[in-house]
Amino acid sequence: MNKLELQKTANEIRKGIVTAVHSAKAGHPGGSLSAADLFTYLYFEEMNIDPKDPKKADRDRFVLSKGHTAPGLYSTLAERGYFPKEDLVTLRHLGSYLQGHPDMKHIPGVDMSSGSLGQGISAAAGMALSAKLSGDSYRVYTLLGDGEIQEGQVWEASMFAGAKKLDNLVVIVDNNGLQIDGKIEDVCSPYPIDKKFEAFNFHVINVADGNDFDQLKAAFDEAKTVKGMPTAIIMKTVKGKGVSFMENQVAWHGTAPNDEQYAVAMADLEKAGEALCQK
Repeated sequence: MNKLELQKTANEIRKGIVTAVHSAKAGHPGGSLSAADLFTYLYFEEMNIDPKDPKKADRDRFVLSKGHTAPGLYSTLAERGYFPKEDLVTLRHLGSYLQGHPDMKHIPGVDMSSGSLGQGISAAAGMALSAKLSGDSYRVYTLLGDGEIQEGQVWEASMFAGAKKLDNLVVIVDNNGLQIDGKIEDVCSPYPIDKKFEAFNFHVINVADGNDFDQLKAAFDEAKTVKGMPTAIIMKTVKGKGVSFMENQVAWHGTAPNDEQYAVAMADLEKAGEALCQK
């Protein structure tokens, strides 16, 4: 895909996020929207995957360590063709396979169940080590929240990944600056994030705007050249990106829009889509 196609796809994914959370009357739109461009780049450009064969042996793996942003992953998987987009409105409904956190047993394209913060990176490191031991060529990607990295297990896994020189592992931190209780720097500051990963023997790439596809492409292209150590991509993003009243507002970490707010959000995204079509 070219940049414009990726932008259009990300906008559709944002529509799916807002629609799913509105239908559920619960969920986490803020961090799903901040990571929508990253999800788009991974699933439509970066990863070796096949929606028609979700379990193919040589596929690249993705672990959503910040599992509460499942609406973002689900909308991306639906847009990529893993399951019908119409199913997004069943999010968190009784009997739906699309529950509040990713479930590898019931959702096509989900490589690891997640949701307990801090644990996903450990699973990803294990997958990367497995590939090394088996001589497999697949790469492993995992997305963490910047609030999530306050969890100690994140750094145990990072120490392990660095020690084992897992150069097939890419850890991405969605640094949108906000967590459920407020600004991450006020709750329990993880800064400087890049220096911490460097201390655990990671190659670190700082992305000034993680909602920009040119910058994402440059980061992932660089990650492919790294040998002998894992890579951490620290990307600055905007929480609630794409929806005017959600952007940089901590209240939208885990709040669903009501009918009136849903209409405004979808109008924002429709307008953005129209602007992209005129380029």
